[in-house]
Amino acid sequence: MSNLWRRLSKRERGLVIVTALVVLVFMAKYALVTPYLERREWVKNQLDSQPQLLQKNLRFLAQKETLLGGLEAARGQIKMQEPKLLTGDTPSVSASDLQETVQAMATREGTQVITTRVLNPEPAGTFSKIGIQLEIGGQIQQIANLIRGIETAPKLLVIDEINMRSLFRPVGFPQPQGVPQVPAQNLRVSLTVAGFARAPGSAAPKTENQSDPTKAGT
Repeated sequence: MSNLWRRLSKRERGLVIVTALVVLVFMAKYALVTPYLERREWVKNQLDSQPQLLQKNLRFLAQKETLLGGLEAARGQIKMQEPKLLTGDTPSVSASDLQETVQAMATREGTQVITTRVLNPEPAGTFSKIGIQLEIGGQIQQIANLIRGIETAPKLLVIDEINMRSLFRPVGFPQPQGVPQVPAQNLRVSLTVAGFARAPGSAAPKTENQSDPTKAGT
């Protein structure tokens, strides 16, 4: 390398030195200056966004009492609905409670429950929606009273689906032999009724007067 350097002319040596300096400048720029500029731009963007973030946090803190009040109100409403839930720790037990409740209503109104089928439970947040499908026979007024009773029951019940089929036989229409006489305006109704139960493993909401077990004895 030293022999090659000695064979170069003074002008060529100067070009080599200038080229080396240019290479060193570019290497220094990409190794030092560019990361520094990128870092400075990032810091600038962070500083620009901090006032907006601070304002957002201040607005959130200003709404803290309102949010806590809304949370407590929601907990209170859920607590008020607890007595209206179906009993039972499992969906099958809750479905049995629902069947007994609707069966008692049907018997009270003079209707006949012909068939009952338990539907698969559906998740509804911290609750489970328990449904049953029934086929009921009865008179128009009896069916109407049963539906009204379900909708106004002490338990939280909803009617998801209802299909009616009339067995009314007009006066003078010949009655087939061997078929019992059906009362006038008799209805056959397919009814889907659902109630709600707390999902397995979910705890009831705590109220302010409920103590925290972790604080007991302190």
